[in-house]
Amino acid sequence: MDGAMLARLGAVIFVAIAGTAAVVEMSREEKAPATSPIRTVAAARDPLRDEQRRCQQLGEAAAQDTACLKVWAQTRDRFLGRPATTEGR
Repeated sequence: MDGAMLARLGAVIFVAIAGTAAVVEMSREEKAPATSPIRTVAAARDPLRDEQRRCQQLGEAAAQDTACLKVWAQTRDRFLGRPATTEGR
């Protein structure tokens, strides 16, 4: 056998194996993953978040509202990891 004939034979065998593997993979039935029921966890009400929502609904008027200014200060402290302060704010 010369080199060209051997190369052709190798290519035919490779294509036959690849075709067989593709047919086997396509004929396989996929099983649907087992679904678990969705669990919802009731989160505790956060009064700070409720006040943030109230201030959000006020719009520009919230900038003059002292309660909103206090809420924003508390939110900033919580975000920055500072201890809660109750003095003069």
